[in-house]
Amino acid sequence: MASCQSGKQATPAIDRTNFDESVALNEDFYQYVTGGWQEKNPLKPEFARYGVFDVMRENNEVRINELFDTMTKSEAAAGSVEQKIADLYKMGLDSVRLNAEGMAPVMPDVEKIMAMQSIAELPEVLAYIHTVAGSPMFNMGVGADLLNSNINTLYVEQGGLGMGNRDYYLDEENAAKREGYITWLTKAFGFIGWADADVKAKDVLAFETKMAEKFRSNVELRDVAANYNPTTHSEFTKKYSAFGWDAYFKAMGLGEFDHMVVGQPEVIEHVCSMLKSEPLAVVKSYLVASLLRSAAGSLGDDISEANFEFFGRVMSGQQQQRPRWKRAMAVPNNVLGEAVGEIYVKKYFPESDKQRMLEIVKNLQVALGEHIDALEWMSEATKAKAREKLASFTVKIGYPDKWKDYSSLEIDPEKSYWENRKNASAWYTADNIAEMGKEVDREKWHMTPQYVNAYYNPTTNEICFPAAILQPPFYNSAADDAVNYGAIGVVIGHEMTHGFDDQGRQFDKDGNMNNWWTAEDSEAFKVRTDVLVEQFNKVEVLPAKDGKPAIMADGALSLGENIADQGGLRVAYTALRNSLKDKGEPAPIDGFTADQRFYLSYATIWGQTVRDEEIARLTKTDVHSLGCNRVNITLRNIDTFHKAFGITSGAMFLPEHERVIIW
Repeated sequence: MASCQSGKQATPAIDRTNFDESVALNEDFYQYVTGGWQEKNPLKPEFARYGVFDVMRENNEVRINELFDTMTKSEAAAGSVEQKIADLYKMGLDSVRLNAEGMAPVMPDVEKIMAMQSIAELPEVLAYIHTVAGSPMFNMGVGADLLNSNINTLYVEQGGLGMGNRDYYLDEENAAKREGYITWLTKAFGFIGWADADVKAKDVLAFETKMAEKFRSNVELRDVAANYNPTTHSEFTKKYSAFGWDAYFKAMGLGEFDHMVVGQPEVIEHVCSMLKSEPLAVVKSYLVASLLRSAAGSLGDDISEANFEFFGRVMSGQQQQRPRWKRAMAVPNNVLGEAVGEIYVKKYFPESDKQRMLEIVKNLQVALGEHIDALEWMSEATKAKAREKLASFTVKIGYPDKWKDYSSLEIDPEKSYWENRKNASAWYTADNIAEMGKEVDREKWHMTPQYVNAYYNPTTNEICFPAAILQPPFYNSAADDAVNYGAIGVVIGHEMTHGFDDQGRQFDKDGNMNNWWTAEDSEAFKVRTDVLVEQFNKVEVLPAKDGKPAIMADGALSLGENIADQGGLRVAYTALRNSLKDKGEPAPIDGFTADQRFYLSYATIWGQTVRDEEIARLTKTDVHSLGCNRVNITLRNIDTFHKAFGITSGAMFLPEHERVIIW
């Protein structure tokens, strides 16, 4: 591929003031590279975690806010996306109106729930809530069929816990969070005038705890095959007959259909059976709790602050809410995401960056192919299938070729903020339901261009890199190859490797769940990934404190991401060396060789500071490892990292026979 320098003079691109050179790099490479950055970037009160990604997102928020400010000051045509964005943004900023309206906008929804006279009325009421305000009881949606990825089908899966994760309900160490949850619910119920708010709050916690008892863990949910249980419409409604599914499906707008998928049958059966034994009054309180959680950010300051007090402060350790302009900006940025994206890329994303990225991606594909060819533990038969899958990757960079049409989405400033949010949710729900039984739109993007991230989608076998991630420190058109390959190159390699991680490897080149591995190769893969799981399981993320045991990393939950991190690093390094073959070894910059700068660049992108509460929460819920472990634990397995820095001792050194190489 063309050099990332493209004729420009190479610039250092690595800031040594971000280092902490009081730490030996062979003892803690992460701290050595990012310690100075951490000191210069203390946690802001509004953040539970603040890292390089967050700096980029903040910069992006400023950009988007400038676009929105321009729209609010100009006279947009009625019905245009600019008008819709501006009106929605202004509604979110209008604290005077929000506080004056108080709880009034949500009261018709509360009354709709409370008007239920029997559980037989639940299907229609639940369908209404699912359409406009969250997913109590269970999750339902339409998506690609894992066994026939060209066609969309219906999925019904576990969901509906207010605190999200089952462990918050069942584990003894989370007792304080349960008390905090009761406090939040009591306040929320008080805002709508319930005299016995504390009693109803405890009822809701008990109801959700009973639900949680049958929920699968986050690790169990990573088992793709175990969470894919196809059935027919008639079999499903017969098996789970305690709930009026046909009435629910009709109210959701679903027409006739036969095929569908249940994610966790025992959970759906359990939740349905609860409807036979739980008092109707408790079910109502539970539904109102879910509704108020969804509505809190669209109402007055009282409930918004109470909601933050629990979900922000108690759960994550945040010290204060995000400023109103950020919260207001996030709504149109989500609701009209691609409309914002279209405006964003016109101003901020040069076409030359897209072409350069395509070249880098091609180089990464070549490198991953070389790695597949070189695998000693994989048979030729499985390698051939892996190469086919790699060659079939769809690459999406910057922005979609076809933009979403928002012409039928109404935003009415005469209605309340909450009513407009509900209308947007209903619009998206109808949009999703309309895909049932239809061919999958493979041109569709699952992230907007202005979102700082990237993804791999197994059912379309695609890798996607939105425009917003293609900026420093991930991508710098003026930087040397080593820096760019150590950052955006690793991100590309990471997403490619997801196609071959413990989940992605279960899908073939067409995106269908299909075992294309020999039994021997599957076992060899598991032997290696088990080593990686154990390496992370031994990492202490929080020390023992106040009588509570230390919290350890969860190697099984984070396995897919850890595989992708390691694969991304190794493949990007090979791509870097390939890019330098015809140009010769570059001279050191700022005292560091190209190989060293590659690894320094990688560590740089994971600089972050995280509150203890957030570390505890993420360890239970996030499939990604903490930044420090994405650097230190991953690099300990990389031969060329040891060689680049001459590491033969210290905490960063791992004896060669203990290193695990997967891709």
